[in-house]
Amino acid sequence: MKNKSSRIDSASRIIKTVPQTAYQAFMDPKALVTWLPPKGMEGRIDAFDAREGGFYRMTLTYIGSHHSAGKSSDNSDVVQGEFLELIPGKRIVQRIVFESEDPAFAGSMIMTWNFDEVPEGTEVTIVCENVPEGIRQDDHEAGMGSTLANLAAFLELQKTVR
Repeated sequence: MKNKSSRIDSASRIIKTVPQTAYQAFMDPKALVTWLPPKGMEGRIDAFDAREGGFYRMTLTYIGSHHSAGKSSDNSDVVQGEFLELIPGKRIVQRIVFESEDPAFAGSMIMTWNFDEVPEGTEVTIVCENVPEGIRQDDHEAGMGSTLANLAAFLELQKTVR
């Protein structure tokens, strides 16, 4: 079933790191599962093949009982991502599909992550195209903001550990 939505959601944040380091946080599944889940969720990588044409499968589980229903089950979202374009230190383009029987989450969303060098570090921008109708825009933007905050904390912690 094709996604009927043409909605575009986006978020960005400046992170005190170089673009290549931000990009590499995606290429390591152990790192990815640490920072990608938004606040109130935890993640598990079920499969990971980081190359153009490769894919990953991640299960995101809600923590606690104060959450809306998941897309795949009462408390989880299962996401299949395909890497469409990988430009080290510059951009990652993915096709995202949620495993769900609810037609409001059907179809695929294109998620682009851009890494642009700025004087303060790297501006990381997420652009999501064809967002499924079942994802509320304010929830999605809050989730992307939370993910970017997690990425910033993860990368800035890595810098202090070295």
